[in-house]
Amino acid sequence: MSPDVDLTVPKPGRHALRDRLLALDGRLFERAAEWHWPGAERVLPRLSRSANHGVLWFATAAAMSASRTPRARRAASRAIASLSLASLTINTLGKRSVRRARPVLDPVPLVRQLKRQPVTTSFPSGHAASAAAFATGVALESPAWGAVVAPVAFSVAMSRVYTGVHFPSDVLAGAALGAGAAFAVRALLPARTQVVPAERSRAAAPALPGGEGLVVVANRASGTCERVRVLRRALPGAELLECEPQDTEAELEKAAARARALGVCGGDGTVNAAAAVALRHGLPLAVLPGGTLNHFAHDLGVEDERTTAGAVQRGEAVRVDVGRFTAGDLEGVFLNTLSLGVYPELVRIRERWSPRIGGWPAGVLGALRVLRADRHPLEAELGGRRRPLWLLFVGNGIYHRMGLAPGRRTGLADGLLDVRVVHGSRRPALRLLAAAAAGPLTRSPAHAAVQVKRLRLTGLAPGTPLAYDGEVTEVRGEVLVEKLPGALTVYRPLP
Repeated sequence: MSPDVDLTVPKPGRHALRDRLLALDGRLFERAAEWHWPGAERVLPRLSRSANHGVLWFATAAAMSASRTPRARRAASRAIASLSLASLTINTLGKRSVRRARPVLDPVPLVRQLKRQPVTTSFPSGHAASAAAFATGVALESPAWGAVVAPVAFSVAMSRVYTGVHFPSDVLAGAALGAGAAFAVRALLPARTQVVPAERSRAAAPALPGGEGLVVVANRASGTCERVRVLRRALPGAELLECEPQDTEAELEKAAARARALGVCGGDGTVNAAAAVALRHGLPLAVLPGGTLNHFAHDLGVEDERTTAGAVQRGEAVRVDVGRFTAGDLEGVFLNTLSLGVYPELVRIRERWSPRIGGWPAGVLGALRVLRADRHPLEAELGGRRRPLWLLFVGNGIYHRMGLAPGRRTGLADGLLDVRVVHGSRRPALRLLAAAAAGPLTRSPAHAAVQVKRLRLTGLAPGTPLAYDGEVTEVRGEVLVEKLPGALTVYRPLP
């Protein structure tokens, strides 16, 4: 054999490989058209039509939200955000970058074909992208709900091949893009399960089978009736009291006098009042989130009344830090935050308007009014120097920023105060917005942050508003803020 003869097989070029993949895609499409799927003729075309314009997924999200469980509502919100991002990407980039024709419908039985055929390009499948984005978004927040939604999402994606409007590769590419959109949303707005709680010190608390010895005070203004009914079924031996906001503190004191453990259902302000009573009486506290924000319950890891009920019956509890402030004869505690400057004014506006328009809109209204107001910064002596401040924030524990989500605490017993200040200047808007955008940065021209165990402020003018856990009071002269490490025992399920 001549040495000049080349017996190597030439490698296929890029176009040849593409043609082979397209040919394989076509054969798979034809196989799917020939395959008889029992009962699918009635179900899959209708399911495919129901997903047009996301109608199926918006209805599913509404049904999940109607379940009234916090995790289901968060999963529904995350799923809609993921679907929106996937749809935006498909319509702006996907459909325009690859102008692939739709499959020829000849092999597809007429009973399967959609009455109205889509007119957009075939690659990638928008229905598959929306289905995968929705299902993945749900699963990232709630695996249980994800298991419910996943079969529906899979059926919607497969219906696009079954009805003949997409090649299999269109569906695979769309599903991959949809799942990627859900993970992108998670990177910007982390799921609650991503926030790994720091190891908390376990505490001795009485196990109360059936809730015997637990007295729960519920604030009616927080809309807690449904939660109380659920708790009554879970803990039939517990004593449950509902009261008006102005009677909450008195009822908590009465309840503490006869309880083995004190329970509270309401927002952060109500929980603050219960914590102060529990501290005075040396009682463990059971928290049921019943307000708009529920910061303490969420950072504690208590999702709903069932979570609390299980911990109470098993006697599972942890110790958490409590913040305390004193100003002359005035003394108070806080579980979340304390602040001076413009934030107390925001709280006042929010509390004034929330009964009329709801908590979140009232908060937005308060922020807009604070940013637009023409005012002077707070004057206080801090660290031996007199400083103009638009805001002084003190957190009971270190707040961490993840993505675009608001700061959260991964530990409630770290022994530290998270102090952040926004320096004063002519107008508060630019300084406050710059500080919010900087997030976890410890130093910037707009603000500074430090972690301490004690903070002393002096030189405050009479009538200076101070906000703590959503409540507002007035102080003057000197304010001392300090930590009470591990002072409060709170029921919480343990790993």
